[in-house]
Amino acid sequence: MTRIVLVSAVALVDVEGRVLLAQRPQGKSLAGLWEFPGGKVEPGESPEAALIRELQEELGIETWDSCLAPLTFASHAYDDFHLLMPLFACRRWRGVPRGREGQALSWVRPNRMRDYPMPPADLPLIPILRDLL
Repeated sequence: MTRIVLVSAVALVDVEGRVLLAQRPQGKSLAGLWEFPGGKVEPGESPEAALIRELQEELGIETWDSCLAPLTFASHAYDDFHLLMPLFACRRWRGVPRGREGQALSWVRPNRMRDYPMPPADLPLIPILRDLL
């Protein structure tokens, strides 16, 4: 039986229509690849609550449930688990995103996201963002 891992992710969209990507730091699986900010949903936590917590921990920004709009999701089979990842869009937050865990950040136009190597689960999300933004 395959273990399902629930990870919540967000497309932070700035006023210019760019989306924030974060580079996975060395020492983590898939290090060096670019991804949407977010993280694992803890037991008893909603995907929205996980995102609010992760954005504070990883980027030092604050947002709210009302600012997280469900956008799409990814479902991807890795070798040792199956990833289920809801992707939210967020256009309002407080603070300036900074990589608090040593990760590089980049604001990217959706039509340039293919220039950034991403994990396999993230790739199907690119055309959806490109079409919506």
